[in-house]
Amino acid sequence: MADFDTFNGDADGICALHQLRLCEPREATLVTGVKRDIALLDRVDAGEGDRVTVLDVSLKTNHAALVRLLDAGAHVAYFDHHQAGDIPAHPNLHAHIDTSAEVCTSLLVNRFLAGRHLVWAVVAAFGDNLADVARREAAPLGLGDSALSELQTLGECLNYNGYGESPDDLFFHPAELYRELHQHADPFSFIRETETFQMLSRGYAQDMERVRTIQPMQTNDVGVVYLLPNAPWARRVSGVFGNDLAVGAPHLAHAVLTQKNSGYLVSVRAPVSVRQGADTLCAQFETGGGRKGAAGINHLPESELPRFLKLFDETFRAL
Repeated sequence: MADFDTFNGDADGICALHQLRLCEPREATLVTGVKRDIALLDRVDAGEGDRVTVLDVSLKTNHAALVRLLDAGAHVAYFDHHQAGDIPAHPNLHAHIDTSAEVCTSLLVNRFLAGRHLVWAVVAAFGDNLADVARREAAPLGLGDSALSELQTLGECLNYNGYGESPDDLFFHPAELYRELHQHADPFSFIRETETFQMLSRGYAQDMERVRTIQPMQTNDVGVVYLLPNAPWARRVSGVFGNDLAVGAPHLAHAVLTQKNSGYLVSVRAPVSVRQGADTLCAQFETGGGRKGAAGINHLPESELPRFLKLFDETFRAL
């Protein structure tokens, strides 16, 4: 019997797996990548009796590969909060899917584990730009404002590390980051004792300082659109910059476009006040997807930019 842990390379995917393996230790092949690398089940070769755990990647995107694994006799546990599409009815599939706007995969895992490692779900919720939810869920931990601020910084730094066109853009490959994180049941020991966290927090601060010098390409009463250059630092910061903008102006929608060799990488944040519409907007483009509050487009051709800007305005003006 073989085991596969398949997870998104952002804060939510990493913290979700960390919670599970703290409770259920298991030697498994790790399958992950940059945050936008979500067709992960294509890389899993599992058969009769093998166990596959899937965390924080769209079932809709992985539907065909999931059916292949189930038909081959693999047992699949699937935790996610993105658009799912049709969920296969199969005795070997145990699906924990909730697309509500105020949930993330780590909170679903926390629910499954009856709160046994709640602190890591709080870290993930902070990283997933659910700060109000994180603070609410953290109430049983009895932490003060200073400790919660540390957890927020950790979540944001873990999330920051997931953004890039390829692992070469990242400070740490997500599998490597997970392995180091998994040595720490206590997030505060990871924060205070590891050079890994220090490197991430320094990189995050430096990249955010650079991006704040850029002026928006479009702004109106509905939302703001930024265009970032084709550079590793810009790719790293694109998602967390979108989160930062959303928190700073919760009544507005935000889009961050990062130039590629051709076309754009797009991150969209719905207004925090409503957390609706981002997935609807991005799903209208071939490589788009995500969730209600935050979504993206992996490749927006230059010819599609005017259409995107028009739909961005129409989508969030209708809310």
